Parts: sequence; C-alpha cells; structure tokens
Amino acid sequence: MEIIAIDNAQISIMRELLFFTLIFSFIHTGCYAKLERGGLEDIICSKAIYLKTSSDLDDLIGVCSRSKLVLLGESTHGTSEYYYWRAEISKRLIAEEGFNFIVVEGDWASIYRLNLYVKGVSDEYKTARDVMKTFNRWPEWMWANTEVEKLVEWLKIFNSKLPLEKKVGFYGMDVYGQWEAMEEVLRVAEAKFPESLSEILERYGCYTAFGFDEWQYALSVQRGHPPCTDNLQWVVDVIREHLESSTDPNDIKALSHAKQSAKVVLNSEDYYRLAVRSNVSSWNSRVMHMHETVTRLLAAHGEDSKGIVWAHNTHIGDARATSMLKEGMVNIGQLSRELHTDDEVTLIGFSTYRGRVNAGSRWGENMLRMRIPAAPQGSAEEILKRCGRDVFYTIFDDDLRSNSELLKPIGHRAIGVVYNPSGDHLYNYVPTILPIRYDAIIFIKITSPLDTF
Repeated sequence: MEIIAIDNAQISIMRELLFFTLIFSFIHTGCYAKLERGGLEDIICSKAIYLKTSSDLDDLIGVCSRSKLVLLGESTHGTSEYYYWRAEISKRLIAEEGFNFIVVEGDWASIYRLNLYVKGVSDEYKTARDVMKTFNRWPEWMWANTEVEKLVEWLKIFNSKLPLEKKVGFYGMDVYGQWEAMEEVLRVAEAKFPESLSEILERYGCYTAFGFDEWQYALSVQRGHPPCTDNLQWVVDVIREHLESSTDPNDIKALSHAKQSAKVVLNSEDYYRLAVRSNVSSWNSRVMHMHETVTRLLAAHGEDSKGIVWAHNTHIGDARATSMLKEGMVNIGQLSRELHTDDEVTLIGFSTYRGRVNAGSRWGENMLRMRIPAAPQGSAEEILKRCGRDVFYTIFDDDLRSNSELLKPIGHRAIGVVYNPSGDHLYNYVPTILPIRYDAIIFIKITSPLDTF
C-alpha cells in the first residue's frame, strides 16, 4: 500500500474554494451587467419592506407558509445578523406554520447531539452550550455560537410542550465529519446487531487504513488503489436490512440514525475521491448528499411535513440563475425546485454591503474577525445599499420577475470560511439573476461577526 505525502491544508483549501475558483472567473470576462443608478435600485427599492422586528416579517412568512421547504441562505458563514434573522424566521415558521425540522450545513453526527438535546431525549448535556463545546471540526464557529445557542434553547422550550413524535428536529446535512459518523455506526451496531460488528470494522478498515486521512485515501485511489465504495455500501445495506425488519420504535430511531451516519461515510468517500480530480463532480456529489438528506428528513417526518434549510447562498439560491449553470454545477435550491412545485419551495438569500465577519485566512487556521470592505459599484450589494435602509427585504413577485432590468446578471457577494478581504472585489462576486435565483432577499447594510465560545 503506497501512502502519498501531501499538504492537507492546501487540499482542504481546494475543498472550500472549489466553487469559487470556477465561477468567479466570469467576473473578469464581463459576463454580468453593472446596472447604474435609475435601474435596479428603483425597481427593488420600490418593493422594499423595512425590517426592524420579527413582526416586520409578516409578508415573508405569508410567502413561506405555502411551502414545504423554506431555504434560508447567507453570504458568509460568520455573520451574526444572518443567523439572528434566520432564527427569527424559523421560530415563526415552527410556531405559526407547523414546520417540523431545521436542517443546517453542518455535520450529521455532531448536530444530531443538538437534536437529542432539543427533543429532551438525552440528559447527557445540561445546556446547548455544553453540546456545542463538543464540536471539534473546523470551522467550529459555524454552529458553536451564541445565535445558534439561543435558537436551540428556544427549540427545547418549545418542544417541552409537545409529545415526542411532534417535537421539532434539528439536524446536519453535510458530507463532512465522516469519522465521527463512523463511530456512530459502530456504536449502534454493537448495541443492535453485534454479530455484524467485526465485519463492519473490517470493511471500514479499507477507508481508515490511510491514518483516517481522507485525502491520502483519495489520492491513492487515483494512483490505482482499489476504491472502498462497495465495502461502505455493504454497511449501509446491512443497516437497511435491520431497519426494514424492525418493529420496535426505539430500534427504528437508532437504526435510522445509524443508516444516515453510514450514508455520510459512503458519500464522503465519493466526495473526496472525486475532489482530487474534478471540482465540479465533487461539488455535485456533496450537493446530492445534502439534498437527499433533506428529502429523507421530509419523508421521515410524515407526508405533510415541512422543513427549513440553513446553508450558504451558493447552496440555496437556484444555481440555474448563476454562472454555475455553465459549469454544470447544481445546488439544493435548484434540486428542490425541480423536485417540488414552485409553491412548495421558498428560497431566501441574505447579503451585506460592508461589515466584519468570522473567517480563516487559510483552511484550518485560527478564526479571525475580518473586515468586509464596501461592495464595488454596480454589484447587487452596492445597488441595494442605495435604497437608504439599513435592513430590509424584497419579495420577488411576478411584477419584479417580468422586469427586463432585473433579468440581467450582476455580481452578488459570496464569502466562504476562507477569506481574503484584499481580494474581495476580484473573487467574491457571483454573476446572478437575483429574482430567479431567489424568491426574496434580505439585505443588511452593515453586519457584525458571530459571538463564539
């Protein structure tokens, strides 16, 4: 077995930036319009709804109330206001419209501990913060922060009045965190079907043999080492067989959790194996895992269930209205619209003109509070700033979607967990047709970083 020495930090940066590298090049080729004063601003500002308190969300909640899925975006992973307003929208959808779960762009295994906490089915942790302190995969600040903490504590109180089968769930949908997911599979296997444990360990050994280093594994497969796909699929199939034959509600819950954990392990292998040779294929692999997780959660919560998705704008805004379309890249927003009817899906983007944000200068390095510079002239953010309101939202109704000025692509800000403010105007704007990418957009002129533990 040949183990190839590589710089994991460099490859991890590729993982974070694979999307940005592909589509931001369009900015330099002039493939989006810069609409000047008197164009887009007059159109959008005429429909702007001032946002100061949760009661100002009434019109937006009215749009969301018809939906089976509401997808709430963010243009950074480290902005306090995005998390605050997503929480306010989520609380109203849960309390007033009967939404059944929130699923976030986080790891299944770690976020599942928050799910157990909000449902009150585990007394292992006394507070939400106790759970969040166990999160150990970078960037921890995405889910270990005070805005999520307040929402989780609210959910626990809300759930305390409900029977177990009606309690609102809180889940992660990402393909990362596969080693912790693997531990969950082994834990459930030992408890529920110990006769298969040794073979599961052996089959997982194919993936873990490279020192639990997914990148070394992927590069070795590229060099000719046999892939572990069949072994990892075997584990999923074994759990599925036990799940299909089980009638005990407690066993069903445990096995369903194990099955999803096994799916994370399986699909992570696909993602990393593809990532070392194809950015587009690996992006789509990750997207399909997240979309399928959301779909499974809808099915698990019943025929009339409704879910809320928290993810970056690049995941929730319809990819077909961006330069992703030309690259053959999809996202959850697009796939959700294709799976459900228009009325069953609401896509809400978030953005800012300037502020500060939590991010890292490189993958895995210490979190910094960075300055977000003022958006460049002609970008969506600069035009939205001209409305003269600090915080507002615009719903893209039929009137706006029929306006030819709005159907021109313009640069729309997108910041990842790795960020270089000095290159913001060059690399952090996605060519976007706003009223097609989203059903509504929430604009916050000046934003602040998340408070972390």
